[in-house]
Amino acid sequence: MAVTVPESIRRTATKGERLLFETLKHYLDDDYIVYFEPSIHGRRPDFLIIGPMLGIVVLEVKDYTLQTLHQLNRDEWIIQPGGSGLKTVPSPLKQARGYMFHLQDLLKKEHLLVHQTGDYAGRLTFPCGYGTVFTRLSQEQCVEHDIYNVIEPSFLLTREEIDPEKDAFDAGILIEKLLQMFTVQFRLRDPLSVDQINAIRYHLFPEFRISGEFRQPAPYQDQLLLSMHDLKAMDLHQEKLAKQLGGSNRLIRGTAGSGKTLILASRARLIRQEHPEWKVLVLCYNISLSRSLKEMIRAKMEEPLDLLDTATTAEERMQGMTIRNFHEWLKQDLHLSEHALPQVLEKLEQGEALLPQYDAVLIDEGQDFKPEWLTLIRHLLRGEEPSMLLVEDRAQSIYRRGGSYLKQTGLDFRGRSKVLQINYRNTEHIVRFAWDFFQRHAGGGKVVQGELDGQEIIPPQSTKRRGPEPVLHRASGLREEVQLTAKTIRKLHEEKQVPYEEMLILYRVKRTHRADIVQRMRRALEQEEIPFTWITETPAAKRDYVKHNGTVKLSTIDSSKGLDFQAVFIISAEHLPFALEEDEAREAALFYIGMTRAIDYLMITYSGDSAYTAYFDDICRARDEDAARKERDGPS
Repeated sequence: MAVTVPESIRRTATKGERLLFETLKHYLDDDYIVYFEPSIHGRRPDFLIIGPMLGIVVLEVKDYTLQTLHQLNRDEWIIQPGGSGLKTVPSPLKQARGYMFHLQDLLKKEHLLVHQTGDYAGRLTFPCGYGTVFTRLSQEQCVEHDIYNVIEPSFLLTREEIDPEKDAFDAGILIEKLLQMFTVQFRLRDPLSVDQINAIRYHLFPEFRISGEFRQPAPYQDQLLLSMHDLKAMDLHQEKLAKQLGGSNRLIRGTAGSGKTLILASRARLIRQEHPEWKVLVLCYNISLSRSLKEMIRAKMEEPLDLLDTATTAEERMQGMTIRNFHEWLKQDLHLSEHALPQVLEKLEQGEALLPQYDAVLIDEGQDFKPEWLTLIRHLLRGEEPSMLLVEDRAQSIYRRGGSYLKQTGLDFRGRSKVLQINYRNTEHIVRFAWDFFQRHAGGGKVVQGELDGQEIIPPQSTKRRGPEPVLHRASGLREEVQLTAKTIRKLHEEKQVPYEEMLILYRVKRTHRADIVQRMRRALEQEEIPFTWITETPAAKRDYVKHNGTVKLSTIDSSKGLDFQAVFIISAEHLPFALEEDEAREAALFYIGMTRAIDYLMITYSGDSAYTAYFDDICRARDEDAARKERDGPS
């Protein structure tokens, strides 16, 4: 079964388009990708097929009957659609050929896809074909009415060739005809590689590009990339999700590192492309994430929305789009305080309050939004079918919330939710380590696999990368902790070429009656001559957060939500769970958040005792025993 994008076809598609969609989906191999009505730099062909042994084929689909067709030649057709007057249109094959030439021009910009030397230098390394599909005409009708005189049989699929219900249908013939829809006939000797297919998708669908933090990645990051040309193409599952989201309320639940925020940013770009006049609101909980989210969306907007886009800057394309953390939006845009919400909600229910209205709302880290916040947002969505996208990970929830969205807020996500279980951010070792910890200490969370609307927690299913085990170190005191952390940061920078701006130090408690933890950490960094920024020192520092400024970041765990760094250091871990916090599940969620900020390297240090450090001590003893056994017995 082929991969289809979107996963299901829109309701307004014609019967013929639906038939072809289902036939291609069920009769092409698993490694084929079928796009329906993709938007490609201002063009929208009906179908685009990418196959490892096929190359690319563009199909133009027509539901013409014999009564529709009046006068045909190879370039223009005179038709009478729907019983109306005569109309002159381009030949459907000419339309498909135009789309194909457009795709070729786009793809020739990528060196990975073209011959670099020889007689074919500058040409694509794979074939690009095109054809047309008549969903209501048979081969016999095409012969009788001379349609094959203007469209060669090899470039035309008829009803019996795409309809499995017809006796003449043969899947092998269908695939063979797709393989022949080329003006220059040649078969691929070797299949297209995953990197080549990702490169094709990257250049045709720029709205789904990802690159580290939207900058050219450093050499050490090459192992993270899904292609060989320093760019990442969004995973097919995420791409399908972003395109499939309709205008109604949608809920995406996913494990940490599953690309939820990237889907939200892609969705923001698609909304701007399809509805440039809409007023869009993007919200999250913490200040630092709102700044990171704004940069992510701005980077998406830097690509032209289409060929007719006259905007010159990302800022111009973001006009009409508000991106804030919730409390900032409440204060600056609504001029409200949180304690006034009950009275405001009552007035909204009675139609007595006037507040700004939005055409679409996108919410990141929705698990931390209180029910009354979401109820307020629901009232500010205009239209009979409100457009809200809510993404969340209950495992990262720092607030207890019971009951369903429908019951608490009036938002109905039933049948409109998706689950993302594949972690793309962290290495397999970090994912396993963090999830084992969370399962052991969080408690009370219902782990599920499907679409529900309660207190579900999504377990990470798998990850694509391997790396070193997280480092656990019990120190003799805080001095040893901060010195080890600073020296390890310098070592990673000098030996592994990890930029300082890709390293994050997290703490739960800033100071105790015994020591000023943050001040000690700052002095250790200064002694190693490591530049750093304390991004949670003041509210102003949070608002001014910029990742790519060449400095190590120092932050509370709370403010790190939604962020990621190559290396993460959690210091003074004995202060988790925090003694004054009664909700230990919240503390476990915080620790889980901190650990899953790490892309490659995670180090946890502590010099005191707590329930968590006792757990870490057990892991260290088990590691020591395993190492001693291997040294004694030799490799197994």
